[in-house]
Amino acid sequence: MTGTAKTQILRQAQVTADDADPVGALALGLGKGPFALVALFVSPEADFHAVTRAAWTQWGGMDTTVIGCTTAGEIGADGYAEGTILALGLPRAHFATLPVVIDDLSRIDPQDIVAGMIRRRARLTAEEPLWRHEFAFLMIDGLSVREDALVSALSGGLGPVPLFGGSAGDGDRFGETFVSINGAVLTNAAVLCLVRSDCPVKVFSLDHLRPTDTRMVVTRADPARRIVQEINAEPAAREYARLLGKDPEQLSAFTFAAHPVVVRFGGEHHVRSIQRVLENGDLVFYSAIDEGLVLTLAEPDDMPDHLSREMAALSQGGTRPEAIWACDCILRRIEAEQKQQGAALSAIMAQHRVVGFSTYGEQVGGMHVNQTMTGVAIYPPDGPEV
Repeated sequence: MTGTAKTQILRQAQVTADDADPVGALALGLGKGPFALVALFVSPEADFHAVTRAAWTQWGGMDTTVIGCTTAGEIGADGYAEGTILALGLPRAHFATLPVVIDDLSRIDPQDIVAGMIRRRARLTAEEPLWRHEFAFLMIDGLSVREDALVSALSGGLGPVPLFGGSAGDGDRFGETFVSINGAVLTNAAVLCLVRSDCPVKVFSLDHLRPTDTRMVVTRADPARRIVQEINAEPAAREYARLLGKDPEQLSAFTFAAHPVVVRFGGEHHVRSIQRVLENGDLVFYSAIDEGLVLTLAEPDDMPDHLSREMAALSQGGTRPEAIWACDCILRRIEAEQKQQGAALSAIMAQHRVVGFSTYGEQVGGMHVNQTMTGVAIYPPDGPEV
């Protein structure tokens, strides 16, 4: 075992992916329940099907919702980790949960989703009428290309309930990603958990990027596949490289992490990260893209300094969060590794009790975003109003 619970509000445990009995070890690490929810973040090095089946056997008989997804890395007790399985437990003493499964992302019915959300919110409120704090957590197939459509539909039914989430990963392979609920493994699907608590909570999203004056226009694209074919009426990869002063043959994941683009919506900038370049010079993006969209190059601030400030800002009235459950973009991890800042970021996350996983994209409110850390800060039950 490489990590154990540090708090009674959000339990955590962590084992290596090759552990002989990973779920047994995780159960020991989480400690005695009962749990309203157990969430598993599973390295692609592990047998996801076997882990999720064993987890349902371990916790399902205690009326616990058990969810999970594959990752692009994990965030455990000591910060960034790889090749591990992380379990988070929400004790029933402080949390009530209600899951929602969207099992075919190619057939999203916004009206049906909104109606379902309203019914489930009312049911959860009736279960714990004295608890006033709520949030929703989403995990979604990270290769589905349907995050934008889904969160847009969900936002209509969630009303004031803040949502955060992450797209399941497959390391740096981009081969296949999975989500699971109660032992069932799904693709092209999503699992949403409505959460109600006696603990104050604050959903947040942060990034360390500053827009520059360099802009470009998407002049030809395939929005359904998030592919940009032309920028400024030139081949996309070649024009992007020209604006950076780089050789288009040398574009890499680090280039995209270090030189992201942002779009402006509602008076704020949101990241639209590039995933990879195709052999024909097209650019594949992590989130929604369309013809006519104006993209602005962004520059990064110092990641450790920025993260330290943002984590400190989550303290309310002198009260630190008891724990922070976070979804952190794979591109942040790539940038940190290339700049040799991974250890510094890990130390900051460990200090502030951040746990979660690295994603292929993040969701917050009604938006699907990239290159952010998005999550929920959970405060003690007698903590400040946030």
